[in-house]
Amino acid sequence: MLRKKLYTLVFLFEENNVLLGLKKRGFGYNKWNGFGGKIEQNESIVEAAVRELKEECCVAVKHENLKNVGRLEFTFEGEPIVMDVRVFSAKVFQGTPRETEEMTPKWYKYDDIPFDNMWPDDKIWFPYMLSGNLFYGKFNYRGFDTIISYDIKKFDSVHELNKYNEDLNTN
Repeated sequence: MLRKKLYTLVFLFEENNVLLGLKKRGFGYNKWNGFGGKIEQNESIVEAAVRELKEECCVAVKHENLKNVGRLEFTFEGEPIVMDVRVFSAKVFQGTPRETEEMTPKWYKYDDIPFDNMWPDDKIWFPYMLSGNLFYGKFNYRGFDTIISYDIKKFDSVHELNKYNEDLNTN
């Protein structure tokens, strides 16, 4: 039986730039990614996203400025856990991104995103996010570098995405 663990992932945007962070330790070490992590006890998904962003790159975002743009589920062959990742974006935030013990932030133009130094699935779902589409993606990995299978769906409204999220949670 697979057990779900809930995570957040936040991307900041300015004009045609996206803020990524180079992971300096732990899961995803030496890969560029968004900012996020585990949800703590008695914390909502949005509260966790706000906290993780602040901890990992010293930028503050208000709850109302976070937009839920997607959901990603990851399984790793032989592992009993499903990583259930809620993806958020924000265009309004306070502060200048700064390096922390966890991440080194850097702005990238859309054409310069370092996909070769990111998770392999990013090449598949990032275009949905960058073009303003809402999405759900499910990825099954062998190890950390090989995608065995995946499925991705696009949604036209947050209502559809949330309904799909609710349906998934009741299964």
